[in-house]
Amino acid sequence: MAIYVSGSMAYDRIMTFPGNFQDHIIMDKLHMLSVSFMVDRMEEKRGGCAGNIAYSLALLGEKPHIIAAVGRDFEGYARFLSDLGLPLDGIRRDEELFTALCYITSDLKANQITGFYPGAMALPAPYAFAQLDAAQDIAIVSPGNMDDMRNLPRFYREKGVRYIFDPGQQLPVFTGEELLEAITGSFALITNDYELSMVCKKTGKTKEDLASRTTWLVTTLGEHGCSLLGKDAHGNTVDQSFPAVRCDGVVDPTGAGDAHRGGLLKGLVCGMEMPEAVCLGATAASFAIEQNGTQSYSYTLDTFKARYEATFGKLFLQI
Repeated sequence: MAIYVSGSMAYDRIMTFPGNFQDHIIMDKLHMLSVSFMVDRMEEKRGGCAGNIAYSLALLGEKPHIIAAVGRDFEGYARFLSDLGLPLDGIRRDEELFTALCYITSDLKANQITGFYPGAMALPAPYAFAQLDAAQDIAIVSPGNMDDMRNLPRFYREKGVRYIFDPGQQLPVFTGEELLEAITGSFALITNDYELSMVCKKTGKTKEDLASRTTWLVTTLGEHGCSLLGKDAHGNTVDQSFPAVRCDGVVDPTGAGDAHRGGLLKGLVCGMEMPEAVCLGATAASFAIEQNGTQSYSYTLDTFKARYEATFGKLFLQI
């Protein structure tokens, strides 16, 4: 059984300004804004949706294939992935462009100014899928190159592969028709609650309409947990909510959604039904928010199991 994770690979440069942005902005001069902020901290972190999801899966013992395009500065990231035992065969490298880069500056009130350079993410990532097994494999199409996000759902449907569609940050680029095409026939549509509202608005469909086009509608709700709408293996309607998993303190929620997707995929490939897989995802997310950076967290499998069972009861899956 193989897991295919398509999406972005990026570096995040996270900076902290030891003041408040608003103190340095003259409101009646916004038409000619020119500001400079001296930051006192800068960290470079590995990121990107595909990278984050693959990292989450690697912590749970899986070796997903990453389908993405990267640039000439990717060597250090590649070594990190290799050290995790992850295959690099699906990663396209371009020696002219840089890997996608996100600059995030935060002030003391948690306001953020972000700049994103797509770099190699502008390139599609062709992959041969030489060992594709439609009966067993599963895929997730996460935010990344738009050609890949449009084409891969169609490819997976034609091949009969279960896939999860995760439009995320690329939602503004999709038309309503493109969203409906990607959602229709998917195994799951996964979004946060704001993104779900955007999907409904762009497509003109209700949540129930969307649920009729996919098997599962998974909606993450931050500190309020997650909701699930769909039909189980017996055709019964499931409309269920799950609590967030208690953690040791929220440091940075960035990347929690990707960690959740990794845990959810782990549950599915191990034969869990979607409600149980969602709980596995929620547990993975609880570790991600305890650290700065989207790939800085870790845990032992015993610690993971104990945290799952504290919220959801006995975990019968051997992870």
